[in-house]
Amino acid sequence: MKTSSLIPKQTQARASLAALLLASASLAAVAQGDAWQADARKVASEVPPQLLMMLTAAIDKGGPEGAIEVCSVEAPKMARAASEKTGWAIRRVSLKQRNPKAVPDAWELAALQDFDRRAAAGESPATLEKAELVVEGGQSVQRYMRALPTQKLCLQCHGAAADLSPAVTAQLRSLYPADQGVGYRAGEIRGAITLRRPQ
Repeated sequence: MKTSSLIPKQTQARASLAALLLASASLAAVAQGDAWQADARKVASEVPPQLLMMLTAAIDKGGPEGAIEVCSVEAPKMARAASEKTGWAIRRVSLKQRNPKAVPDAWELAALQDFDRRAAAGESPATLEKAELVVEGGQSVQRYMRALPTQKLCLQCHGAAADLSPAVTAQLRSLYPADQGVGYRAGEIRGAITLRRPQ
């Protein structure tokens, strides 16, 4: 006699139902995870182009030195407005900060270091992202980061220090005395946009 025939059919049916419910719950959790990650990805991809357009207009109007102050004042305002509109806390972080408020926390630091390793291994910086549900202070928090590659336009203020104009250098010293955000080449990861919100 086969062992399976010893198990009552009701028990088999209950086991099958339990397995089906567990699989459905897992699929729902994956779908929910996919939904918040897709939302974070969408928000993260909308903010940088808006900032780039603003900086391009500022450079056209007053040169790169004029764009530094616009970036200093308007970029945080743009992040706050996007945060209020979307419900995500949004900011930019970097391993080499210009703005002292752009210092990454431990999770962001690990993500930025991972981005650098992956880029060094040949992955395109434009595709690098990290999404994770973490527990902070006993609360589940959705966290997302997307790498920000250095655009050619950015080199006027973030390129090699020797290549910056005297006006840009003076403005950087005035606004950011402890500036570390120079020495980049086009395509390198300059930092990341980071999003977080309670689940």
